[in-house]
Amino acid sequence: MSGTAQIGVTGLAVMGRNLARNFARGGLTVAVHNRTYARTRALVERFGDEGRFVAAESAEEFVAALERPRRLVVMVQAGEPTDAVIDEFAPLLESGDVVVDGGNAHFADTRRRERQLRKRGLHFVGAGISGGEEGALHGPSIMPGGSPESYAALGPLLERIAAKAPDGTPCVAHVGPDGAGHFVKMVHNGIEYADMQLIAEAYHLLREVAGYPPARIAETFRAWNAGRLDSYLMEITAEVLAHTDAATGEPFVDVVADRAGQKGTGRWTVQLALDLGVPVPGIAEAVFARSLSGHAALREASRGLPGPAVKPLDEFEAARFAEQVERALYASKIVSYTQGFDQIRAGGEAYGWAVDLGAVASLWRAGCIIRAAFLDRIRGAYAARPGLVGLLADEGFAAEIGAAQDDWRAVVAAGALRGVPTPGFSAALSYYDTLRAPRLPAALVQGQRDFFGAHTYRRTDRPGTFHTLWADGRGEVEV
Repeated sequence: MSGTAQIGVTGLAVMGRNLARNFARGGLTVAVHNRTYARTRALVERFGDEGRFVAAESAEEFVAALERPRRLVVMVQAGEPTDAVIDEFAPLLESGDVVVDGGNAHFADTRRRERQLRKRGLHFVGAGISGGEEGALHGPSIMPGGSPESYAALGPLLERIAAKAPDGTPCVAHVGPDGAGHFVKMVHNGIEYADMQLIAEAYHLLREVAGYPPARIAETFRAWNAGRLDSYLMEITAEVLAHTDAATGEPFVDVVADRAGQKGTGRWTVQLALDLGVPVPGIAEAVFARSLSGHAALREASRGLPGPAVKPLDEFEAARFAEQVERALYASKIVSYTQGFDQIRAGGEAYGWAVDLGAVASLWRAGCIIRAAFLDRIRGAYAARPGLVGLLADEGFAAEIGAAQDDWRAVVAAGALRGVPTPGFSAALSYYDTLRAPRLPAALVQGQRDFFGAHTYRRTDRPGTFHTLWADGRGEVEV
């Protein structure tokens, strides 16, 4: 089996298995390996007619099956299992070989692994892969980070299996050095959290304020998905809302516990945003909303707290409100993407990555969970103005959000007046208002900090750093 496979996949759970099948369907010879050989054998027996597989029982056989430079994709659980696999295979590889981590690794771990393997002369690629098991099989969005040399060896193979955007462009490109790929994938997931929360809030408002049942909201979302809100998440949300539970005959959404789980990438996004000093309140509120939904005891103890007394809307008022929710949802989604792209920009500056934000938007146009029609416009905005400070500085998006703002405010106000929580919508609107405000109360905060801690402040009328001698009334000193 010496040197016959162009790429190898080790770790054949659902994602790894489907990725290997995708490579094989793309005309590549694929070496496959798993810690338990039975899973390797089962893959070849069941899917061997889809392409050329080389089943390897041992790590040595697996490495021997790969042509040079060897390209080895690791698809195991993030953390210690990934380190264990790398430690197993690295001694068997030679200078110039490429190790790819396709899992949801923390980008800091990817940076560490890249440094360690570089000392051995090996290339390490942290590749964010989005699209779930279906994407892995039929075409994911792929965000590889690593050396340019590693992408030269790996890129043509990834382009074969990546999702294709509407214009035919493969949704894969070299993102940047070391951990850039996994960082961008992390932010992708953070935006995903925010996007899901906003859609859920739109559903909640239509149900609690407009009085629409789930089936009608599904119809509404399908109509919205045919317009500017066209996205994968809108599409699947309509399917979920239209689904009826087979056991009870009730709407599926009514028999599911209202406690949302999370795997951690959204939390990482918020933690890193704090470290970088980048405001991502929409993503943060989405993470907190999931956390709060799971605090069953706290929610139960607070169930009897008073709320507003409201009357239902009539059919005309409900239809008008639904139109307002559509505009509020669109504006809030744009704000969430704005925050995510700003975090990628800040990460690139902090870690020395020259990340092309337009290229990132291009990668997300197909295959990934947050794929949406307006991503092509985002790509165009950054392509036209590479130094664009933020999406809200783009004239097209700014005009659309400005036109939506009255309805956006009305929706947030309706939620507050009727006791329907809208943390995502509210945070997005507050972010928008903060950016456009000519002056913020941060000036008062600076005064407070100087009073109790002598933290100093700057003035608007002259340069320098100052401190007021609050205790003895001796005025102001420049420090």
